[in-house]
Amino acid sequence: MKIAFFSDIHANLPALEAFFKAVDAEHVDAIYCLGDLVGYNIWPNEVVNEIRKRHIPTIMGNHDEALLLPMSKEVKPSNKGLTRALVTDSNRDYLINLPRQLSLNFTTNDKPFNLLMVHGSVKAINDYMVADYPEIDVLAMLKSQQADVLLCGHTHRPFHRVIKNGNDYKHVVNIGSVGKPKDGDPRLCYAILELNQSSSKSNKDAIKVTFKRANYDVEKAAKAVEASEFDKAYAKALRLAK
Repeated sequence: MKIAFFSDIHANLPALEAFFKAVDAEHVDAIYCLGDLVGYNIWPNEVVNEIRKRHIPTIMGNHDEALLLPMSKEVKPSNKGLTRALVTDSNRDYLINLPRQLSLNFTTNDKPFNLLMVHGSVKAINDYMVADYPEIDVLAMLKSQQADVLLCGHTHRPFHRVIKNGNDYKHVVNIGSVGKPKDGDPRLCYAILELNQSSSKSNKDAIKVTFKRANYDVEKAAKAVEASEFDKAYAKALRLAK
């Protein structure tokens, strides 16, 4: 089974289009999105429309959650305010009704092997699951959800962490960001996870995780920010991947 996970598009249509082109060439069996479709750029509706058109299972991110708040008048336009003004009622309704978690439950050698998708962490949608997150807290979260693999986004920094837990192993996979990388590499990032009948919690190498990078038109996305009311710093952040 070969599954692609992507997240944090942040209204970056050129990046999303490049992602679809790249992932189509991988011939994956399934695709899941871990949220934050909107924010920081001018194409929230186009991004949401593409996700909806493809019927991609998607969870809510913190920028999607922000649309639960009503539109308010602002002296200086903010990222959230500008996004709220751009998003159509139909797409807002879609985003604010997304699930906050999704799970995939497999059985290998007659034993369960469970994947859990969140945006931030089990604790909160905006929690930063960094590579050195306290091990005791990670294990407690996984235990509470009976999960063997935790897939998350939000930090925009990819990593795969394996934690020994007695005779078993747990995995945390941060899948990075398609539309706003923050690891110094401006190329879009997503993850492909592979598992099979040897994928068990007692096997350290139960899953194969590959982080995929692909080029997209960063300048088009950055110039769109600069030509809008969004903070020009977001354009610099795209170019520098910071």
